[in-house]
Amino acid sequence: MDFLMALAILLVVAKSLEWGFEKFDVHPIIPHVLTGIALGPFLFGIIEPSGELNVLAEFGLIMMMLYTGLTSTFSAIAQNTKKATTVAALGVLASFLLGFLTVKMFGKPLSAAIFVGVALGNTAIEVTSGVIVRERVKREVSSILMGAAFADDIIAVYLIGIITAIARGSLDAAFFGILTVKIFAFIGLTLLISERIFKKAEWFGVVVRNLDVFFTFALILTFLLAIIAEKAGLNQIIGAYLAGLTISRLRERKDPTVVTRIKLNELIEDLEVVLTEFFMPLFFIYVGLMFNPPLEEVSLALIAALYLAAVLGKFLGCGLGARVSGLGWEDSALIGIGMGGRGSLELAILTFGLRTGIIDQGLFASVIIVSMLTALTAPAFFKTYLERLEIRAKA
Repeated sequence: MDFLMALAILLVVAKSLEWGFEKFDVHPIIPHVLTGIALGPFLFGIIEPSGELNVLAEFGLIMMMLYTGLTSTFSAIAQNTKKATTVAALGVLASFLLGFLTVKMFGKPLSAAIFVGVALGNTAIEVTSGVIVRERVKREVSSILMGAAFADDIIAVYLIGIITAIARGSLDAAFFGILTVKIFAFIGLTLLISERIFKKAEWFGVVVRNLDVFFTFALILTFLLAIIAEKAGLNQIIGAYLAGLTISRLRERKDPTVVTRIKLNELIEDLEVVLTEFFMPLFFIYVGLMFNPPLEEVSLALIAALYLAAVLGKFLGCGLGARVSGLGWEDSALIGIGMGGRGSLELAILTFGLRTGIIDQGLFASVIIVSMLTALTAPAFFKTYLERLEIRAKA
């Protein structure tokens, strides 16, 4: 099929499904992935994954990570840094262990078990923020949820570097130490420079005031850091995410006229239109197009076990993290439920794993299904539990 025709069909179907699913508060990721699965080789075979679509999907992923960084903020964990970090770390650890053990129990290779454990360890900040926006939550709980999701992303950035090394078959003890130093040096230097430029440098105000120049600067910085990250032996999406994260520090800038915040919001709004209507759908559609496991490799038992591992890992790990940080049982359970959603970063990790051969189609398909299920059920569980708490409080 002609490339432009295929592109048009994919976008029209994906956006139509998205608008239909909106009535049920379903995250857009789900209809987008379903579009690729339905129109791709797995179901109807109307559209095949192509080089052109792959390029657009890759660009969409880079832009999506830029946007994720732009919409993150250090102030989210400033008020509850220790609590948010504890919640995030224990949530990642518990999810990793349960995911790893589940995959090993089903006889998969060690590298695949490690990879899936890492993928399940991440919480989708977009799902968490959507839950907080839709539901009335205590300020402390909401700040810990957002802070933990943010810390989760930083941990994921580190783990993606480890995954990249695993894919290249070079993760021995010495290389692990060098890689760890490189990752933290890259992140640390990037954030240090951002402190000087985006937060304090007076000359940068001139760049910000012209939105066209600001937009161009953001793109250049994104590709520059993506290239540097790759040269350092990391993954491109780490650089793209850090580009957005550094620019987001404009929120911390002392500006009595609030021009920098206004311009940052305008940049995010402009990017959001292009991303949500074109690039992000294309990335998730392409994930669906790549979904083509032999039916004999799709194990319902594995999917069910991985779903339980994903949900329980966050519920137990994050809930325990909140409890040891001094929160009550009810708030701890609420945080454990709210951290259960998976989304864009996990799908990016999975796509990378399939392309590099760390995981096979069967495992890729299983975790994709689990990711969509958690994105669907986490907000519903959170809302139901919150309503129960409200009823109990009134009784």
